[in-house]
Amino acid sequence: MAEIASLLLLGVFSGFIAGLLGVGGGLIIVPALLYLLAGSVDQAILMHTAVGTALAAIVFTSISSVRAHQSHGAIHWHNFKKLTPTILLGAFSGALLTKLMSFDFMRIFFAFFEFGVAIIMFFGVSSSTHVDHLKTWVWRVTGYIIGLVSAIVGIGGGTMTTPFLTYNNVDIKNAIATSAAVGMPIAIAGALGFIVAGWGVESIDSGLGFIHTEALISIVVMSVLFAPLGARVAHSVDGKKLKKFFAIFLAFLGLAVITF
Repeated sequence: MAEIASLLLLGVFSGFIAGLLGVGGGLIIVPALLYLLAGSVDQAILMHTAVGTALAAIVFTSISSVRAHQSHGAIHWHNFKKLTPTILLGAFSGALLTKLMSFDFMRIFFAFFEFGVAIIMFFGVSSSTHVDHLKTWVWRVTGYIIGLVSAIVGIGGGTMTTPFLTYNNVDIKNAIATSAAVGMPIAIAGALGFIVAGWGVESIDSGLGFIHTEALISIVVMSVLFAPLGARVAHSVDGKKLKKFFAIFLAFLGLAVITF
């Protein structure tokens, strides 16, 4: 019961953060599951299970988050369409590649990825080029990289999509909303990849490939209820402060993972 209660609370917090920051909730779910599932999942596949479960949860939380952001008219669907084709390819191939990666490699990769994005966001690095002027090949390559890396670290892509859009002078609130929408194809393709990669691997008792179904259900039940609340808060706070909070939050999570 204690584990279920912890997973439900994780769903509450990850759902709220998904709506607030447009990050899909994986940034919360992966580090938390490392600790919550450590006693029931073999360490060799613990990171794979945490990442796969996070991506599966994002499929559901992104739906709730996108609906809330769309009600504010904040999603730039034209940018979503430019990123999605290669994001799908990158996320599926990234999930399959994790089968060749060790627990420590994935853990350290996740942590340093978080630190890098936190630095970029905190210091507000930006470009003189507007996002509408980017060439097609830039969108395609960026989409593939976002999908690939997002699947490896178990996120909805917000930690890459949001900085990419803000770097090219998209307002932070529109960037967050669009990132929430981008999280859905990443999560679907990535979750399918982790099911395929973990199929037949001796793993957890209640697993579907590398997805822990008990943890998934517990997290989703609460996160879909709280993602709209986070989205409403995102549209009522100062954009610059939200950006700083985003950066500090990422750095904290990276530290939690690297010290596991």
